[in-house]
Amino acid sequence: MTSPMRTSPPVRPGLSVKLVLGLAAIGLIRPLMRISGFDLPGGQWVLTGLVTLVWVGIVGLGRVRRPVLTLLLAGLTYGLYIIPISAVVSILLTGSLQGPVALPIAIIPILVINTIWGAGAGLLALAVQYLRPAGR
Repeated sequence: MTSPMRTSPPVRPGLSVKLVLGLAAIGLIRPLMRISGFDLPGGQWVLTGLVTLVWVGIVGLGRVRRPVLTLLLAGLTYGLYIIPISAVVSILLTGSLQGPVALPIAIIPILVINTIWGAGAGLLALAVQYLRPAGR
C-alpha cells in the first residue's frame, strides 16, 4: 500500500527588499523639493500626500504581497535615509551640523512618525487590493 504523496504548500514570495528601498527613495522628493527651494502650495503636506498616493498606487495596484509590512518598512527606511542626508545637507548649506544627528533625541520620533506614515499607506494599499476586482 502506498502512502499518499505529501505536497508542500506553494511558496509565497517574500518581502521585496528592492521594492522597500525604492519606495523609500521616492519619499526623498520631499526633502529634495525643500532643499531646492521649489515648494508647492501647501508645502510638505501636499508632497506627503503625493508620495503616499504613489506608494499606494504601486503597492495596491501592483498587488504586492504584504502591503502593510512593505510600506511600513518603506516609511521606516525613508526615516533612516533622511537622518544622514539631513546631516550632510545642513553642513553643505549652513556650514554647521543641524537636524537629528545634532539632536539625537529627535531620531526616535522621526523613525516612529515615518513608520506610522508607511503603515497608514500600507493599510490604504491593502484596501485598494481588496476593492480592486480580481484579474485586473
